[in-house]
Amino acid sequence: MLASRHSGRIRAHKSPISKLLALNQREALIMSLADQILAVNDDLPIRTDKPVHSGKVRSVYWLTEADSKRLIEEKGYDVASDAPLAIMVISDRISAFDCIWQGEGGMKGVPGKGAALNAISNHWFRLFREQGLADSHILDIPHPFVWIVQKARPVMIEAICRQYITGSMWRAYSKGERDFCGIQMPEGLKKDQKLPELLITPSTKGILEGIPGVPAVDDVNITRANISDNFEAFNFTKASDIPQYEKLLQEGFGVISNALAELDQVFVDTKFEFGYVNDAAGNEKLIYMDEVGTPDSSRIWDGAEYRDGNIVENSKEGFRQFLLNHFEDSDILLNKDRMEERSALARDNVLPASALMNLSKTYLEIAEKVIGEKIILSDNPKAEIVEILREQYGLVD
Repeated sequence: MLASRHSGRIRAHKSPISKLLALNQREALIMSLADQILAVNDDLPIRTDKPVHSGKVRSVYWLTEADSKRLIEEKGYDVASDAPLAIMVISDRISAFDCIWQGEGGMKGVPGKGAALNAISNHWFRLFREQGLADSHILDIPHPFVWIVQKARPVMIEAICRQYITGSMWRAYSKGERDFCGIQMPEGLKKDQKLPELLITPSTKGILEGIPGVPAVDDVNITRANISDNFEAFNFTKASDIPQYEKLLQEGFGVISNALAELDQVFVDTKFEFGYVNDAAGNEKLIYMDEVGTPDSSRIWDGAEYRDGNIVENSKEGFRQFLLNHFEDSDILLNKDRMEERSALARDNVLPASALMNLSKTYLEIAEKVIGEKIILSDNPKAEIVEILREQYGLVD
């Protein structure tokens, strides 16, 4: 190792061989991490007689009628004996701005992401149930990447609950907009400040046609009047379910916000989804669906930093900000009319491994804070899933 003196300080210089060894070690580490990532989750040999539905992050395997009935009886699930069941497998793929991103060295996702998101959702769903709010669609958790779920009839609304004005809401407010989903915001609000009260901004889930005043496009903002005047079109069973829906939104947000405050974390905003299922006695009930309170579907800020006037993101928002800064023309990521260019951007560009590893650290650290225990990553999650579903559930031939 050679040393040179400059400005009174001695700096060590790595030899070409040392640099090469360090580079090789880094590449080996990235390749090792790539092996731990569950990027493809729609090719598992789970017995099914229907096509596998693969979303941006999760894949759904609908079980055969015989397997559904068998598991309901064997496991004692509190559902009707003929209820359709599914295996829902999360992946480590990273979606942002409606695109899937990849990293250098064959990293097709974020190490630990799937396990972290499921662990957080499991925790909040359990608290909701224990505090008497509502159940979720999850019946069983065979593996950190896997849920067994009951088929639900979804309410066709995604509701964002906002406790602070930031992100897209702030951008709209700063341009003069004051009406948000039929609710008037006061003048004088400042970026990142806490709102006077929890704001619920619902939007359509999917393309809904024939609803007066609601454009037939996905993810368009709607008002409470839109919902109450057309409750059946949004898949509510009856109009009186809407107040219950709003109650579950507000109380669910409160449960998570209070729990995160105890960890000195600020719950900024989150997305909720709901649906209907029937229990073993045939009673219909409104439940929570999808995921909830995760760093993917929420903004979470560090409390101490916020009190000092800084915003430190403990959610995927930090990765979104990285992407906006990483690419020269950030309008491609923000402009819905440039979706074709955006898809090409994600397809043709490999991100630095450090960006995905920083996000992995964010996911795992907030998950471990929430659940109060260490998350152990599997060396081969796909093999583990197959073995468990074969040996303990009889779902793999």
